Amino acid sequence: MLININGDLIMETLYEYDRLLEELLNSDKLKYCYECGTCTGCCPITEMSNGIYKPRNVLLKISLDLKSVIKEKEIWLCASCHKCYRLCPQGIKTPDILIKLRDLSVELGYIDGFIEALDIIKKDIPLPAVALFIGFDPLFGTTDRTKIAEIFKKFIEDYKEGISLVNREDITSDKHVAIIGSGPAGLTAAKYLIKKGYPVTIFESMSEVGGMLRKGIPFFRLPKDIVDIEAEYVKKMGVEIKTNSTITNLDDLKERYDAIFLAIGAQKSKHLGIPGEDLDGVITAIDFLNKANTNDIDIQDKKVVIVGGGNVAMDVARSALRLGAKLVNACCIEDNETMPAYKKEIQAAMIEGTEIKTTLLPTKIFGDNGRVTAIEFIKIILEKSEDTGDIRIIPVKDSEQRLDADIVVLAIGSATDLSFLPAEIIGRNVIDANPLTTETRLPGIFAGGDAIFGPATATEAMLTGKRAAFSIDKYLKGLKDLI
Repeated sequence: MLININGDLIMETLYEYDRLLEELLNSDKLKYCYECGTCTGCCPITEMSNGIYKPRNVLLKISLDLKSVIKEKEIWLCASCHKCYRLCPQGIKTPDILIKLRDLSVELGYIDGFIEALDIIKKDIPLPAVALFIGFDPLFGTTDRTKIAEIFKKFIEDYKEGISLVNREDITSDKHVAIIGSGPAGLTAAKYLIKKGYPVTIFESMSEVGGMLRKGIPFFRLPKDIVDIEAEYVKKMGVEIKTNSTITNLDDLKERYDAIFLAIGAQKSKHLGIPGEDLDGVITAIDFLNKANTNDIDIQDKKVVIVGGGNVAMDVARSALRLGAKLVNACCIEDNETMPAYKKEIQAAMIEGTEIKTTLLPTKIFGDNGRVTAIEFIKIILEKSEDTGDIRIIPVKDSEQRLDADIVVLAIGSATDLSFLPAEIIGRNVIDANPLTTETRLPGIFAGGDAIFGPATATEAMLTGKRAAFSIDKYLKGLKDLI
């Protein structure tokens, strides 16, 4: 509860600050932080903002002066990629911590920090409108964000209007760059390269620009007109974008372009390898989301079973419910503690009506007249080896269970299509490229985004696009050291 004293909003009791600090120290493991700096060292926003945002500094300030931290811009600059959490040796949940601080900041009426953060995002993040919707996500939280929503809306409106003021960049180089893919990595690289004076051409296999931003992110998380805005911005700068242009080999491009950036994403879905996958009504998550985004799928009053427990599975579940599904089950082999989806995504899916079923292994898909009717699972036990730490899946005898389904969605991961690439640059299911410079073993060929890391966030993809642009610039200038 809040009261107003001398014009300043304060907590009714100062013990509330102590309570929150105690919660952060314990439930989110903040007390175990020993200042190794991993979170800052791996943070995409730290690198893109030239060190303005350093999560390690924020974590330190929380313990020293929680009251001042909630007023600062830094708590709004986490893009929730969770890379810090994945790499933190202590498993500190930095994104979750910052969401709680944002909630308190909004509750107390401290919005100046958010406004300052927006200025940094616009200046330093290559696709700021996209990033605000799917990365920084300032509207997510448990506290009423009406005021934040107004500022957010005004920012987007101003950004849209500003497109008309974008000037075509001067082309000062005779070195031509080709970019394959118009997702976040490709669009980012194009922006930086055109600013450096290079003529840039993007080749996109789909009929519209955006790659996985358009195809793989649900309409309710990222309005597709936002993708259009970012694409238009890049075009106005002078980048040529060729849609419906599928590249089947690099030989022709290598003859016409001085450098090539592979930003092809991970759009090839993985399959289960069980009977019944070829039935009508069995669809991959990527295809499902693409059809949902284009209103090309009818699931009104249908039963949907999703195989998978990651963020994409939660996106599918929430999309299905919004499109009128009668029942949505998300089934995964992980238990509640090890589900790969972010906690907030799981909670959102459950609140909206998704039933989560864990420790289930799919064994067979049933159908009638070529159409899916049900999917069978067997209950499993996950056993961790004390010697290696590997997880062993142990089926439970006579625990089979069948779920009726009109549609089965496979959300078990995706991979990059490497079929058209030279063998010299192919690694283990990804393109083999230096993660810091994005260069491959072939001179003039660079790669970034999901194509080198596997499925990751749009924020991480943007960072590799920026790195690629700087490396390509050095390469075309004849510099040997690209770092």
